[in-house]
Amino acid sequence: MIRALSLSAALAVLPLSAALAAEDPQTASEAAIEAAAGAFEARMEAFGERAEAISEDKSLTEAQREARIAAIWTEYQPEIAAFTAEVSRHAGQIAQEALANIDVEALVADAMNDPEVQEALRTAPVLAQGLVTNGAWAANDPEQMVTYGLIAQYALDQASDVVVAEEADADADADAADDEAGED
Repeated sequence: MIRALSLSAALAVLPLSAALAAEDPQTASEAAIEAAAGAFEARMEAFGERAEAISEDKSLTEAQREARIAAIWTEYQPEIAAFTAEVSRHAGQIAQEALANIDVEALVADAMNDPEVQEALRTAPVLAQGLVTNGAWAANDPEQMVTYGLIAQYALDQASDVVVAEEADADADADAADDEAGED
């Protein structure tokens, strides 16, 4: 249990630390989070050592061990809350900086120029016209309403999948370009 708690705390910090380490220029927010993560990691290691010592104490019953470990965990709760607050306070700034580098208009333009998206946009009015003029749709039949709802949802999902795929491709292309620029 102790190792699981320490591991979960370390895993919570790891992606953030890795993301911060991957970027060369470090902002004040990133530095603050990195410093807080280092202090938090040290405190979690101390917790792990204390809890491990208690768990290995054979003079205590299982219930006593659990109670003492829970008491230690309670002692660390304010530090966990403080670390979470520190990360939350700076996360918005980091996200804003990351979003500033994304050209949303270019992503949308690329997606809209995709042949699959163009085809979906051309067929959408035909599908809508078919739904409006169909007698079953006009008759308000509950089973047909469900069927047409599913068809419409399928068409929207297909268009959404194309847009998401285009965004992923654009992100991959941008990452590759950044990697190439870094090698030069």
